[in-house]
Parts: sequence; C-alpha cells; structure tokens
Amino acid sequence: MTAPDAALRPSLRSRLLRQVLLALALIWLLGTLAALWVTHTFTERAFDRALLDDAYAIAANVRLGSDGRLDFGLSARAVQAVLFDQVETVYFAVLRGDEYLLAGNAQLPLAAPIDGRSHRFADLNYHGQALRAVRLQVVGAQPFAVITAQTVRHRRALLRSALAYTLGPQLVLLLALAWWLRRTVQRQLQPLTALQQQLGERDARDLTPLSLPASTRDLQRLEAAVNGLLARLAEGVRAQHEFAGNVAHELRTPLAGIRAQAHYGLAQSTPQAWREQLEGIVQSEARASHLVDQLLALALADEARQAMPAQPVALEQLVQDVLLRFLPRADAAGVDLGAEGLETPCCIRSQPLLIEGILSNLLDNALRYGRPGAGQVARITVTLQRTGAALQLQVQDNGPGLDAVQRQRLAQRWVQGSDGERLGTGAGLGLGIVARYADLLGACLELGAPAQDQGLCVRLVFPAAFAV
Repeated sequence: MTAPDAALRPSLRSRLLRQVLLALALIWLLGTLAALWVTHTFTERAFDRALLDDAYAIAANVRLGSDGRLDFGLSARAVQAVLFDQVETVYFAVLRGDEYLLAGNAQLPLAAPIDGRSHRFADLNYHGQALRAVRLQVVGAQPFAVITAQTVRHRRALLRSALAYTLGPQLVLLLALAWWLRRTVQRQLQPLTALQQQLGERDARDLTPLSLPASTRDLQRLEAAVNGLLARLAEGVRAQHEFAGNVAHELRTPLAGIRAQAHYGLAQSTPQAWREQLEGIVQSEARASHLVDQLLALALADEARQAMPAQPVALEQLVQDVLLRFLPRADAAGVDLGAEGLETPCCIRSQPLLIEGILSNLLDNALRYGRPGAGQVARITVTLQRTGAALQLQVQDNGPGLDAVQRQRLAQRWVQGSDGERLGTGAGLGLGIVARYADLLGACLELGAPAQDQGLCVRLVFPAAFAV
C-alpha cells in the first residue's frame, strides 16, 4: 500500500466513532420521532375529547318545545360561557334532522358519522382558518346534530413546545455522549498507537519482545501473538545464520581438499598418480555431497510439521523398505544387517518421511562407525517391539560403542565421535538430525549400550498416543 493510499484511508478511531455515532444518531432520531408521535397522538386525543365535551354540553341544551319543535335554550352570553377558551376561537352549529340551522354558525360543512357511530372528527377550513371539528349525532324523537369546531393554534404551539423540549435535551446528551465516546475510544486505542510507534521506530534486526500496556484481554492476546511472531522470526534468523555459518565452515575443508588434490594431480606426470588423486577427489566429493544433504535435511526439519501432516504409517513395512535399500551397501561392506519383530503389524499415526530419515541416519552411522575389532563380524540389528503401550524402534550395532559423556555430546550438532574424527568422514550431523526429527515427531530418543555392553543401541520410543 502506497503512502497516498494510506493517507486516504480513515483511521480506526475515526471509523469506530463514525459507526457508533451514526448508530446513536439514528436511535436518537427514531426515539425523537416516536416521542413526537406519542405527544401528538395524546395531545390530539385530549383536545378532541374536550371538543366533544363541548358538543355534548351544547346538545344538552337542545329541547323539544311546546309545539313539538326543537328549541335551543342558551343565549349568546351563555354559549360564550359554555364554549369559553382563552386561546382558541370556538364555533358551533345546531342542525335539525333536515340540516336546518337552529343556532350557531352557518357553513360548517361536516358530514354525518358513518357505520352507526355517534360522532365524527374532521379537519375543516372555515373562512381561511384551519379548524378541528366534531359532529355529534343525537338520536331521539326529533334527531339533530351538533357541530363544534375550534382553531388549532394552541395545538400547534403545544406540539412545537414538545418538539423543542424533546429535541433540545436529547441533542445536548448526544453531543456529550459523542465527546465521551471520543475520549474513551482514544484512550482504549492508545496501546495500538504505542504498538505502531514501537514497531515503526524499531530496527529491522531488533526482534526482542514488545511491551504493551495491555488493559484488556484482546490487547494481551495481540501482545502475545506479536511477541510469538517475533520469537519465531528470531529463531528463523538464528537458524539461517547458523546454517550459513555451518555451510561456510564445513564445506571449506572438503572443497579445499578437492582443490589441493586436483592441483597435486595436475603437477604429476604418471597415470598412477592421477588415478590416486582422482579417487581422493571422488571420496572428498562424496563426503561434501553427504554433508550438503544433511545440512539441507537439518535446515528443513523445522518445516516438517507443517509440510508433512500426520498420517497412518505401517511401521513394519517402512522399516523393511529402508533395510532393503541399505542391504546392498551392508553386503558390500561385509556387515550382517538384520531385523527382528517385523512380522507383527505395527500401525501408528505419524510422519513417515521423518521416521525414514531417522532410520536412514542411524543405519548410515552404524555402517560408518559400528565396526567391531579385527576378527569379528560386524552386525547391525533393527528391532521393532512393544513395551507396554509404547512402541520402540531400535538400531543396535556391535562396534566399539560410546561412553555416557560421548552419547550426550553426539546428540548435538557438529559433534563427531572419535571414529569419525579418525576416519575423516561425516560432520557430526547424523545424530543431531535424528534428535531434531524425534523432537518434531514427539517421540523419545534414547542412546545406550546393548545388554552385552558392546556397541551402541539407539531407541526411538513412540508413546501410546501414536497408536492407530
């Protein structure tokens, strides 16, 4: 993302405030509309009820005269007293059943109620004035109707007052809440700002853990995740530096030997000398190739868990396949390579390539260094057996063996035994790779002496949880 694009994007704080305030404003608007609707509804009902009461008061003064005709018994002064209002102007009309005006104001056109109702409300326009009117239908020997109407100035003023008293305090509360939210969001996001500053000011080579004022569980998890990532990056950088240094250090010797043998051979004039130097070059190249293979295997070991998921492994078949691959080499070296316990099926859930790498390195080490003294036949035995609920894969030779101190040292990288140093082969990586692979598998690696106390016995123990 380029700098202009980053500048155009909103900050997390402004986005949170905008979303929260938008929701609050929407709720405030809906609440205000609902309050206004309730106020308007109940105000209209109260005023309409008063207007209907006025109509009943007028109707109570309409009687049958001695001549059998309807008569309105209130004088003009009495009507003003009955319909008195300090703010509004009130009009009325009394109509006979034939719509003949008995008293009041003419031209108050309001139709009779429908569906058998006793009264009907409506909005009228009387001489340019907006009126609220009700028509009361009185049923009797002589039916008649009473219409009362009044202006709506007071109603509108009351609605405006309700609107002002409703909107004003709520608007002040909304502004106060927006101010409080802004301060709260800014305070809660301060650790993220501190994280951004620490990462922005940190050198690319500085992979030490961060320290954040984590006041919430989410920030604690973020701090743990970032520090975990930094730890993994530091481990990866350390492994890369170690790998590069080890490659430079360990390949220097075989490459220098190859160059020296080549120069020496070129300086000779006899075919026998050339052949001897070429054979030496081939041996040095084989050692260098073997070293490169082990270095790559060790460098890729940390990725094995993600690259090779666990799957069912027929262990007896895997051991048999590896033994068949090493059998020609063992025969050529005069080594008796055998196996025990392969007739019993043993299925576990693990990474077959790592197990194969462990067994191959153990057999390679045994063929290189597990040679007994003169007059004895070299033997290497691979045993697969169950011990309780655990499963053991064991490689045993009858060579010179190792004491306890040497066995502990050989489990480290770049440490060779006395035979390897004497023969000039290997780089001390074999058992280091085996130990790393065993750690990735979650298995236990044990180095010990056989029962007859001659040679080396290496066991790989798979816990019961590996069983399928």
